[in-house]
Amino acid sequence: MTLLDLRKAAIRKQSKIRFALRNGMECVIGEDGVARVPTLNRTPDFNLDQELEAAQAFTLEPVVVPGQKSTVKIKFTPLSRQEMASLTQDAPASAPTHDDHDDE
Repeated sequence: MTLLDLRKAAIRKQSKIRFALRNGMECVIGEDGVARVPTLNRTPDFNLDQELEAAQAFTLEPVVVPGQKSTVKIKFTPLSRQEMASLTQDAPASAPTHDDHDDE
C-alpha cells in the first residue's frame, strides 16, 4: 500500500484518511487526495512514504458536502493496516489500456 493508493481511495470514497506519524504528528489525506500534516510549521525532517510504511492504524472519516444538511452524526471508522490495504485494493482498474497496433 502506497501513499498514492491512499490518495486514490480518499478521492474515490470522498473521505478523509488519517494516520499517526512516528513523531507524534498526524497525516490527513483529504477528499481531494492531498496529504497534509496540519501541525507541521517547518520543513519536514521525515519522509511521508516511510512514515506510511510504519503506520498500523488508520481512521476513515466521511466528508460532509457543503450546503447539505447532515442529520446523521459523522462516524470515524478505525481501520487496521490490513483493512486499509484491502480498501485500497478495491479500487477500480485505471483507464483501459490501448493495445499497440499499427494504424493504417
